[in-house]
Amino acid sequence: MLLPLIVAVIALLGSYFYRKLRYERLKRYAFFPQMPKSLILGHLKIMDGFIRAGKPNGHPDLAFTAMNEALGQPPLMFADLRPFGPPMVIVRSHHVAEQISKPSKLYPYSLPKMPQVYGHMVHVTGPTSILAAHGEDWKRLRKRFNPGFASQHLLTFLPCILEKSFIFLDRLDRFAHNGQPFSLVDLTGNLTFDIISGVVMDFDFDAQNVDRSGEFIRAYHELFQTYTSEQMDLPWFLTPRVEWKRRQLAKRVRRTLEDIVRDTFANRQTATTKSRSILSLSLQDDASTLTTKAVSEACDQLSTFLFAGHDTTSILLSWLFYELSRSPHTLRALRAELDGLFGPDPNPSNVRDKLLSDDGKDILQHMTYTAAIIKETLRLWPPAGTARMVRPGTGVKVNTSHGEYSLDGVNVYNCAIMIQRDPDVFGETANEFVPERWLPEAADQIPTSAWRAFERGPRNCIGQELATLEARIVVALVARRYDFVKVGVGELSLDDAGKPILDTKGHFKVASEMYPTRQVTPKPIDGMVMRVKIR
Repeated sequence: MLLPLIVAVIALLGSYFYRKLRYERLKRYAFFPQMPKSLILGHLKIMDGFIRAGKPNGHPDLAFTAMNEALGQPPLMFADLRPFGPPMVIVRSHHVAEQISKPSKLYPYSLPKMPQVYGHMVHVTGPTSILAAHGEDWKRLRKRFNPGFASQHLLTFLPCILEKSFIFLDRLDRFAHNGQPFSLVDLTGNLTFDIISGVVMDFDFDAQNVDRSGEFIRAYHELFQTYTSEQMDLPWFLTPRVEWKRRQLAKRVRRTLEDIVRDTFANRQTATTKSRSILSLSLQDDASTLTTKAVSEACDQLSTFLFAGHDTTSILLSWLFYELSRSPHTLRALRAELDGLFGPDPNPSNVRDKLLSDDGKDILQHMTYTAAIIKETLRLWPPAGTARMVRPGTGVKVNTSHGEYSLDGVNVYNCAIMIQRDPDVFGETANEFVPERWLPEAADQIPTSAWRAFERGPRNCIGQELATLEARIVVALVARRYDFVKVGVGELSLDDAGKPILDTKGHFKVASEMYPTRQVTPKPIDGMVMRVKIR
């Protein structure tokens, strides 16, 4: 008597869950453009196929791009990555991306960030990071930190940026003299870490002195390395050993940051001038005591800005010097601009003196072609996209060239590398390095929403001015003194005489194409291995 009842219950439950699964997998989001999917695996199997068919260890965005092209390049597409990820809409159209990032009555600061992304990165950024904050909490933090990234204030860091850049030049000189290949990502990463730590907390970690790395730098690099081989954000319970290691390393990093926060708070009581470092701005002006909560929140913001502030600019500089190394006409035009602004003497000391003079600000503002190179590098090789969350029942919709779509209950990913290489916007040269497209008049023909390297809307990147300022200064110091030569992946093709071969569009041909891999953010596949020569 009991057995038939149990069988009946199991059958009913099985039928219910089957119908539920069938609805979730095959019907609920069927109106989106998407690849064929499995009842059990959704799009996981087909996504894996595109990853395997692509570049070795290529960034998942490359697989998304290939899937989108296989679908005929719709303005958005759906990918069901459950149970390893949420149902997600991947955006190719800048028109749709703009609707995602702009404010609305329901979301005055634009759609909230996707929690899974920043939950996975909590050991790097902290639980109260401005990156993961929403609504009024985010507004409060953004308002507090805006003064620390104001353009005029950032110019006060010129001496610091130049000082750290000269250490970087010394490292380049050493590699030029010994002829050894090196990772440009590592070299620029240490440079930008030194700069951002000065801006964020008035502290010098001396990250470029790799022979005498301190406890903090070692722990921070080890923590970062635990994320570098992941192609998908897996739940912690699937990688328990890695999760344990991250927790231990994060504690070591945290101890140093907590000491710095406490020292800064104590010293502020006797300071004669008010600092606008991110650390000082993190601490309440009217607080007479430093609570445990205040220390924790300050550490979260320091962690966030250290991560985002060094990583973005390092990626930018690495790709920029690579593109210059294979674009001789661009390099000539850049050097001509720098000659006109700084004089014919390429000595970095001369550049430094000019930048520190009363004319320094004006010179930086007139680096028009340099700025175009930076913008084009960021177009081809964006350092990040943005992933947003849409709660069920909110009625959020977007208009596209294919009609209107409801985004209820999905996460949305503005895939920057797809959006910024859209042939509908950038034509036949969408995949080519053409800085001239960003010069005055030509740039007016490009929709402003089609360039989203720092995203757009209320939640655009707070540190974008600092990133481009650093890049202009480093380019001014480096571009006329050194020639970079790619080694391994992406190296130049040579003719029988050992000379680089120009293609029909003025770029040197390469033996194999460079591409990004996923190392927390999209980084050059091999760390941008280079040799460098002094001209």
